[in-house]
Amino acid sequence: MHTGCAECTLGSRLYTGAVRIVFAGTPEPALPSLRRLIDSPHHDVVAVVTRPDAAAGRRAKPSPSPVAQLALDHGVPVLRPPRPNSDEFITELTELAPECCAVVAYGALLSEPLLAVPTHGWVNLHFSLLPAWRGAAPVQAAIAAGDAVTGATTFQIEPALDSGPVYGVVTETIQPTDTAGDLLERLAVSGAVLLDRTLDGIADGSLTPVQQPADGVTIAPKITVDGARVRWDLPAHIVERHIRAVTPNPGAWTMIGDLRVKLGPVTVDDTAETLAPGLIRIERDGVRVGTASAPVVLGRIQPPGKKPMSAADWARGARLDEAAQAQ
Repeated sequence: MHTGCAECTLGSRLYTGAVRIVFAGTPEPALPSLRRLIDSPHHDVVAVVTRPDAAAGRRAKPSPSPVAQLALDHGVPVLRPPRPNSDEFITELTELAPECCAVVAYGALLSEPLLAVPTHGWVNLHFSLLPAWRGAAPVQAAIAAGDAVTGATTFQIEPALDSGPVYGVVTETIQPTDTAGDLLERLAVSGAVLLDRTLDGIADGSLTPVQQPADGVTIAPKITVDGARVRWDLPAHIVERHIRAVTPNPGAWTMIGDLRVKLGPVTVDDTAETLAPGLIRIERDGVRVGTASAPVVLGRIQPPGKKPMSAADWARGARLDEAAQAQ
C-alpha cells in the first residue's frame, strides 16, 4: 500500500490522450477534486452525477448541490438521478462511455450493474486510512476516537461498504484543536491530488490496487442530530473530542433548562475543582461545565434563534441559578 503525501505517493505519468471521466459527488468536500479534474489536461470530465436538488435556506427553495453548481459554472453536463441504480440511469451512463468514474462523497450505494459500466470501474476517494473508519463519517470518527493520524484513500469500489482494493493513500496529522470541518477541509485538498494521480496511474497502467487487510476494520456510521448531543457523564477528554468531531455538522448541543443550545469546541481544565456532570459554574475567567472527570470551559454558545456568541456574553444574560444544569 502506498503511503506518504499525495504529491509523492504517485508519480507523474505520460499520456497519449485525455481519459473520459464521469465524476460523482455532492457536498463541498468534493469540490477540490472536481475542480482539479476539470482543470487537468489528462482528464475529460464528460458529466457530473450528483444528488437531486435539495431544499435550502429559509424559503426551502430547491438548490443545486455544490458539485452541481461547480459543474454548471464550467459547462459540464449535470445528471441528478433520483435512483442511480435504475435501468434508466445505467443506460444513460452507458451512453456516455466513461473510461472511469471518480467518486467523492456522492451519498448513494451503487449496484453491480452500475459499477460494471466504466472500463476501469469506479474509484472512490474516502477520507480515512482504510480499512479504518469505513462508512459515512470517517473524519468525525477519527477525531472522536482520539486518533493521532488519519488520511485519505483511493480504492476500487465494490458492492460491499468501502471494502475494495486500494490504489493509494495520503496521510494527515490530526491537530489537537481540529474540528471535523478543519480536518476535512485539509483532506479534501490533499485528497484531490491523490485522486488525480490515481486516475493518471490507472490510465497508463502503472497502478495495480492492493486488497485491504482483513484486520483493523472499523466502522464510522453517519452521525445523527441525536448522536451529536453532549453526554456530560463521560470523561472530559471524551466530551471535548466529541464536540470537535461533530463541529460544524450536525453540531454539538445540550439542554439547559428547557432550551436547546448549540455548543462550539471546549477546553479541558485539569486545574479546576471538579464539578458534578452537567453542573454549570459561571466564574470570572470562564463558564465551566462538569463532566465525569475534570470540568470543561465553554467556548461559543448559540441559543435558539440567536447567533453564536461567546460563553461569557451568554452567561451575562442567562440569569442561571446555582443549580443550573446542562443535560
